[in-house]
Amino acid sequence: MEDLDAQILKLLAADGRMSFTDLGKATGLSTSAVHQRVKRLEQRGVIKGYGASIDYDQVGKPLTAFISIRPIDPSQPDDSPERLRDITEIESCWSVAGDESYILKVRVATPTDLEDLLARVRAAANVSTRTTIVLSTPYEHRPTS
Repeated sequence: MEDLDAQILKLLAADGRMSFTDLGKATGLSTSAVHQRVKRLEQRGVIKGYGASIDYDQVGKPLTAFISIRPIDPSQPDDSPERLRDITEIESCWSVAGDESYILKVRVATPTDLEDLLARVRAAANVSTRTTIVLSTPYEHRPTS
């Protein structure tokens, strides 16, 4: 990857709403040249999309947890992501190496909601769970260099 493309990616990761004009000023390129580079990065799938950073405390979901899951019966098909797809509290699902098969990042309002969610995850995917509750988040979604 070219240095200019990497610089554009770093700038957009820090501020996805940065204008092509401001990107051009920061990189020394013309607005049209930056626009072409960004479009190319989008077409290649390097830039997958743009999103908002949300304050989950303000939207009523202050509790973040990581749920590690592993199948109760390892001989069953590995279809947990599909079985859990419609559970809206699950923000992310990562396939991992180690004792567990997947780690889920979830956001809920209360410990009672987390308890209910754990029961639904276990029932839907026929898995055992291990949960880690987040106490604070010093940083998240850090731009890469």
